[in-house]
Amino acid sequence: MLSNRLYYRLKPYLPWRLRMGARRIVAQTQRRRAADTWPINEAAGRMPGGWPGWPDGKKFALVLTHDVEGASGVAKCRQLMQLEQSLGFRSSFNFIPEGEYSVSPALREELVSNGFEVGVHDLRHDGKLYQSRRDFAEKAGHINRYLAEWGAVGFRSGFMLHNLEWLHDLKVSYDASTFDTDPFEPQPDGVGTIFPFWMPRPDGGGYVELPYTLPQDSTLFLVLKETSPEIWKRKLDWIAGHGGMALINVHPDFLAFDRAKKPSSQEFPGAYYREFLEHVRTRYAGLFWQPLAREMAEYVAAIRPPKPRVLPRRIGMISYSDYRTDNRVIRYAEALTGRGDTVDVLSIKWDSRLPEVEAIGRVQVHRIQERYGKNEKSKSGHLWPLLKFWLRACVYLTRQHLHRRYDLIHVHNIPDFLVFVAWLPRLTGAKIILDVHDVVPEFYASKFKLKPHSFGVNALKKVERISARFADHVIISNHLWHKMFVARSVPEAKCSVFINNVNQRIFYRREPVRRPGSPVILFPGGLQWHQGLDIAIRAMTKVGKKIPAAELHIYGAGNMKDDLVELTRNLGLTETVRFFDPLPVEQIAEVMSNADLGVVPKRADSFGNEAYSTKIMEFMSLGVPVVVSSTKIDRFYFNDSVVRFFESGNADALADALIEMLENGESRQRMIASALEYAAQNSWNVRKADYLELVDSLIENRPWIPSDPESNAVIPAGSAVMETEIVTVN
Repeated sequence: MLSNRLYYRLKPYLPWRLRMGARRIVAQTQRRRAADTWPINEAAGRMPGGWPGWPDGKKFALVLTHDVEGASGVAKCRQLMQLEQSLGFRSSFNFIPEGEYSVSPALREELVSNGFEVGVHDLRHDGKLYQSRRDFAEKAGHINRYLAEWGAVGFRSGFMLHNLEWLHDLKVSYDASTFDTDPFEPQPDGVGTIFPFWMPRPDGGGYVELPYTLPQDSTLFLVLKETSPEIWKRKLDWIAGHGGMALINVHPDFLAFDRAKKPSSQEFPGAYYREFLEHVRTRYAGLFWQPLAREMAEYVAAIRPPKPRVLPRRIGMISYSDYRTDNRVIRYAEALTGRGDTVDVLSIKWDSRLPEVEAIGRVQVHRIQERYGKNEKSKSGHLWPLLKFWLRACVYLTRQHLHRRYDLIHVHNIPDFLVFVAWLPRLTGAKIILDVHDVVPEFYASKFKLKPHSFGVNALKKVERISARFADHVIISNHLWHKMFVARSVPEAKCSVFINNVNQRIFYRREPVRRPGSPVILFPGGLQWHQGLDIAIRAMTKVGKKIPAAELHIYGAGNMKDDLVELTRNLGLTETVRFFDPLPVEQIAEVMSNADLGVVPKRADSFGNEAYSTKIMEFMSLGVPVVVSSTKIDRFYFNDSVVRFFESGNADALADALIEMLENGESRQRMIASALEYAAQNSWNVRKADYLELVDSLIENRPWIPSDPESNAVIPAGSAVMETEIVTVN
């Protein structure tokens, strides 16, 4: 992180008292904010699936480790060893190979001969180990040389910095650079478990990760100024109750063994550590296993328990839309809260009567700006509300993040530059996803009838590129845009496709309640020019002559609504075409389920040619046949067995298709059956796990591996043309 790099660059020039004073001030705020997850994070107590327990049926395990920071720590190693020996314990001592001191072979041999262990602690302990991948690989070679020379199999990095994937470069049996929960560390992303776990390599090898689960001595006694080991005892009792691993890290540098002398400002009484060990020995006599770290690694390597999923996460979502009507945002938010994460959504509201803050299910929705859409026909009228929303979201998100840090911010465009509201979370370590619902340059060109290479469009392409680079990962809403986006704005490895998979929790087949003799054709969505609603309205003139009772119901809002209402009036269709305000997703699903036919009349000569329409699969999942414009994107994903295509922009062709689907019952039933099967195969349930894994991999700084690499290849059965065009996403 940038803040860490700056700190470690300045650290050698800052006096110890100044650094510690600043840490103490900051730590008090951190402690208040993390009161529900430190020192005990209840979620970390979940036992891994298939966990066999500890050897000989022991209740819990206790692992003692020590990081030797300086020459004073080296001088105290023998005293610490003797203290632990007198109480019947053994431990692992980690030494810095190229630090300010030199550890003698004699000391290492003495520790090992007495049943203790020696490990490698970083390389130079300067906070620079993970500055770059290339630099780490080079330093790993030096670390491996010390591991071999010392006969060591364990490693711990300085300041608990970690990248578990990079650590595969080390020839170790275990790493101990993580923790279950510790908001006071410079990289505070805990692994969220009190159990050790296996970190596999693709070749079948790997190493064991041993997180420390008891707070570090320096944190308790030097930073937080605790005056007893009560927090250690309380946390140990909790770990024992959950059958976990109690792993502690005590620095001999900070121990004051001379009881007759007052500890210095950089020490704490060694009696605290003795009291803790005596508590373990007396209260849990015969109930715990006390291996060396290397012995723990040997035991776990034979079991290879996977890394647990870390819960809960704290996620922020930003969307210039009404949360109640944005099914894409709803799917993500509900997937996260469904597994226990906390989700805040910053959004707009169409109805001024709605509360500014509202809990919708488990999602906390913050409506920070009203939007009516009537003044967005001009460029300035479109831009000004976006800028206001950006500023308000920036202030709101910053305030929320300072109160309690987010792990990840998921930003939904439009606009792309909305991603920069997350500047502070990103600076402090949060990961950023930019979710491209619509490609902005093409949307802007379509909306304002601009040429593809006009100044405004080119400027938006530059904004797109900068925004994509700012984000840690970019999600694209369809494969055609993915190909274009990768070509001009983002590396393919940083980009993935999540189409608008149907949410079958909401969109499922119901028993319809329809008015007899009045067929309803329905469109739910945005009222923009590229959606082609004027084509659908013109088609109703011909449909009405063949099926007089047929009606077109339009649910939505947008800058074309007034024009569409006027067109309806001019064509004399006010009794046939009816307009309704947009509805929350749960309600519109009920309305759609009672329609006889869905219609998606997008223009193929506009932005709509490559804009994937969520409503198509929603109609499918409801068991409602849908008539679709023959656009490039819809021909890419669908075929004639699941939708009825018509020539884009042709009102007569649309009318013929609507009439056919309303009158031909046999064709309707065949299409409904095929569409239901297609929707089930491509529902949100199929991709939800991949999204959650993406979130976790970003937060944990590891590669994202989809459950099925072909899951991005969404095509209906029997579509040979599409099979040759499909794009595979890494």
